[in-house]
Formats: sequence, structure tokens, C-alpha cells
Amino acid sequence: MIRVLLADDQVLVRAGFRLLLESAGDIAVIGEAANGGVAVALAREHAPDVVLMDLHMPEVDGVTATRLIAGDPALSATRVVVLTTFDDEETVFAALRAGASGFLVKDVEPAELLQAVRVVARGDALLSPSVTRAVISAFTDNGRTGRTDPAGLARAPGPPVAPARPIAPAPGGAAPGGAAPGRRRGAGQRGVAALTEREREVVALVAAGLSNDEIAQQLVVSPLTAKTHVSRAMIKLSARDRAQLVVFAYEYGLTKG
Repeated sequence: MIRVLLADDQVLVRAGFRLLLESAGDIAVIGEAANGGVAVALAREHAPDVVLMDLHMPEVDGVTATRLIAGDPALSATRVVVLTTFDDEETVFAALRAGASGFLVKDVEPAELLQAVRVVARGDALLSPSVTRAVISAFTDNGRTGRTDPAGLARAPGPPVAPARPIAPAPGGAAPGGAAPGRRRGAGQRGVAALTEREREVVALVAAGLSNDEIAQQLVVSPLTAKTHVSRAMIKLSARDRAQLVVFAYEYGLTKG
């Protein structure tokens, strides 16, 4: 049974998602949260397999909640999928950098939502290559120029965003925002420098949306070898999952084309 936590400030949205998810038979909703702070608390209490996280909630927003959940060692098996709209690229990218395993638009078809929960629950990233490429390339150093906020998230020109209400980090876990931007950037550069040429090639193929089997076919290697290259790249880059590997690929110019 896949255990899901719903985080959305709209009661009707949560009720609709709960009804749909629990009709699947293999999914159980173990809690609901109306803001990010409650979502983090419930995640720490129940350790769900998947959190469906609205990005725009009162008090503690979805990006902050995602960062706290993804940065909590006790929740290493919990995956966050953010719920968004088509015109919210900046916040989606911030959520991906914060540790989200993928994103869905709120008007997703019922069958697609159920499949998405199953995909993320088994450890895969929920990424549409074309949409993800547009989102990430728009907010990395290799895309258009933006400024960086104090949390180290790329931002397009525009009005400042009000700071989220702080909540305590997990004991022994990362503080809100993680490491200082310069330190995080330095760690990323060291990780990229440690990649072999083959691993760089594999990261680029992951960013293009290829599965391990497709990578194996393109590189004329076994699927197990392709999986090993992906795993080693994730370790060197400290990437939580394939979604984070894609973010790294765009941030550090490892994509093809």
C-alpha cells in the first residue's frame, strides 16, 4: 500500500484528491495538511511514501516544506511531488532545487495522478522532459539571467518574495535553506569535477528524459551498467533522485544541445 500525505490549503481540493486516490485500492491517504508547517509535522510523524504538495499555502509555503522534508535524514524514503499551474515556472524550479521528485499541474487527469503517485513511490522521478527542460533552463545560469535569493534559489527579475514563516529543522537534519549558497555551489562544482566522461554523458541522457534501458541502448552497454553509471553520478553530485540529477545537469552545463 502506498501511503500519501496531502498538503493543500483548499479543503475541496484535498477532498477530491483523497476520494480519487483511495478509490485506486493500492493507495491510502494517511493525513491532510492545510499549510507547509503542518505538512512537515505530519511527514515527520507518519513518514509517508509520497507527499502531494501545493506550492502556495499560508504561513509556510510548499517550497520551504519541501526543503525541510527532503533535508530530513529520517524522511530519506519520502518523495515530494509538487502541485502547480502552467504559469508558475519560477516556483516549480525552486521546489525542484529544494528536493521535489517532480511536479504535476493541478488539472491533471485522474489516471495520470494515480500513475504519478505510483511512479514516485517506486523511486523514479516524475519529469516530463520537454516541460522540465523549459522550467529548469529558464532559471539556471545556463538559461536567462536571474538573481539569487538568500536561500540560493535562482530568481527571475521581479518583486521580492515575502519570507516564509520559519519552522524548526529536524534534529540532526538540514536547517531551512540548507547550506550556504557559496558552500553548496562549491560542493556541486567538486561533484561535477569528479564525474568521469561516461558519467557526464549519462547525466546528459538522464536530463533528456531517457530511462536506464534507453541509456543502455544508446551507449551500447547493459542496463545494469547504465544503472551503475547513474547511481555513481547521483552519489558524486549528492543527488537525492533523478529529478535532482536533472537539475544539476542544467545548472552545471551537462546537457546536450
